[in-house]
Amino acid sequence: MSDIHDAAAALQEIGSEFGFKLAMCDDISSREPLVDNDGVVLNADVFGWVEDPERWWEQNSLALHSPMVRACRYENEPFWCNSGGFYSHSSNPYIEKIELKTYFEETNRFQSAILIPIHLPFGQISANSIHSLNKDKTDLSKEYELFADFFALLFRRFISGYVAAKRTVRRIPSDCVFSRREVECLHWAAIGKTDKEIGMIIGLSHATIRYHMQRAGEKLNSVNRSQTIFKAGQLGYLGAND
Repeated sequence: MSDIHDAAAALQEIGSEFGFKLAMCDDISSREPLVDNDGVVLNADVFGWVEDPERWWEQNSLALHSPMVRACRYENEPFWCNSGGFYSHSSNPYIEKIELKTYFEETNRFQSAILIPIHLPFGQISANSIHSLNKDKTDLSKEYELFADFFALLFRRFISGYVAAKRTVRRIPSDCVFSRREVECLHWAAIGKTDKEIGMIIGLSHATIRYHMQRAGEKLNSVNRSQTIFKAGQLGYLGAND
């Protein structure tokens, strides 16, 4: 924790060298802003978002309504955007359908951004952005081609270190290993099948399916079937049944 402030300052110094202003968020599902060991908000103290309209982390509805945050849910590679839409190295139909014109008309902080999403273990999503010091600049295509992948490496290292330093609760047992049958049952349960239906599909008794589901729940330290499926999904087991 004692390294966080200096690491953020080093990151901001690199951004400034290239003429960028950085915005960092480690978890779009949390209202807690990035802070250092003394509780200082990094986006204000280090990254320079100090004016009232710029303090975006204080907007409680941002994670639900911002089109840029929504796009970070659907993409794991850097991309950039302006009022015309999203632009990236490859096509992503999920983000291509998101409308941005109204968003940029209503904001006076910037007119374009390079977005760097980082998808972390346990379903945590970090959404970060790079902005030109010229807030009226609308075309970041050149900056995106030159610098997006470079900053993606820096952002991932910083966010991964920040999350590791801040994490105090173990969400999932570290020694969780499923059997093939447990994974198979979890896969069918995740798409809505009952234990009886799963038994008919894979040719096992209702009681045997229930046993496998219970064993999976015990391994994940879950309190019910829904949490078992959720935790198994976070570990990437639900598609591994071939």
